[in-house]
Amino acid sequence: MSKIEELLSQKILILDGAMGTMLQEYKFSEEDFRGKRFADWPVSLQGNNDLLSITQPEAIATIHRKYFDAGADIVETNTFSGTTIAMADYKMEDLVYELNYESARIAKKVAEEVTAENPSKPRFVAGAIGPTNKTASMSPDVNDPGYRAISFDELRKAYKQQAKALIDGGADILLVETVFDTLNAKAALFAIDELKEELGITIPVMISGTITDASGRTLSGQTAEAFLISVSHIPLLSIGFNCALGAKQLTPHLEVLNRYANSGVSAYPNAGLPNAFGEYDQDAAEMASQIEEYLEKSLVNILGGCCGTTPKHIKAIAEVAKNYKPREINLQDHAELVSASQQSDHKI
Repeated sequence: MSKIEELLSQKILILDGAMGTMLQEYKFSEEDFRGKRFADWPVSLQGNNDLLSITQPEAIATIHRKYFDAGADIVETNTFSGTTIAMADYKMEDLVYELNYESARIAKKVAEEVTAENPSKPRFVAGAIGPTNKTASMSPDVNDPGYRAISFDELRKAYKQQAKALIDGGADILLVETVFDTLNAKAALFAIDELKEELGITIPVMISGTITDASGRTLSGQTAEAFLISVSHIPLLSIGFNCALGAKQLTPHLEVLNRYANSGVSAYPNAGLPNAFGEYDQDAAEMASQIEEYLEKSLVNILGGCCGTTPKHIKAIAEVAKNYKPREINLQDHAELVSASQQSDHKI
């Protein structure tokens, strides 16, 4: 059992908040994204946040430090788009290993520094593995429903390369996050399993889906229960939801996971719902107040924030969470769920 798994049963672990929201405060220009090394790159690089781990590493380290100082136990690497699939938009497929390795190395260095300052509170790094910008189970062409822009095997190879670099860079956990298509996530989990076997290692894995709207389903059409069943064959540190919804709207979906999951349950919602300008107005106190409902109902083991959240939000969440015990894991209910799923007509 790893240290992080041990802590999961002892306390509610705090995840960091949004990286993109924090980077927006820097107002980096095209030149800042490029740095000297990529000054002559043939396409625009502004908006490629993952690249900042190479061209603006001090900013990335500072953001990690701010989240740790706010009370986070775990920070995510700056690698949400760190696959060859997503990096093709910037013609940077050949840089994927370096981007992931450097992102993990930066986060790990800060984690080790902060842990050294307070050894009684160890800090960890989650290697962030995003959903990519292509989906394996849906067609992007309304005139050709059978068409797929990406195959399972292409996803598997891309995720495997990313996961290897994150592990090499020092990630303590692998986090498959913002899952809108479970087939994509399955490719990532398959790749991680392959990698663990080849390297002869064990590394905790978190998975976090995203409920896209009031329908209560992922983009590929799954309910929270179906999403859980789809990945229930994989040993997980945690399963949960992030993004798309605010804390209040996420509650019923966490209740489903709490009932059946045989792992930890995580939640890192947005700072409310976006306003007409796509911005998030919910302040730290209001978000923490809404998240307290999770704690009162013992729904979660890991808490953090997604879009619009800052160190202020994480500090407020950490302050509330310290007064509550983590959710207990119920292996019996999970066994009943899997058994029932085998006799049902779930489309998973």
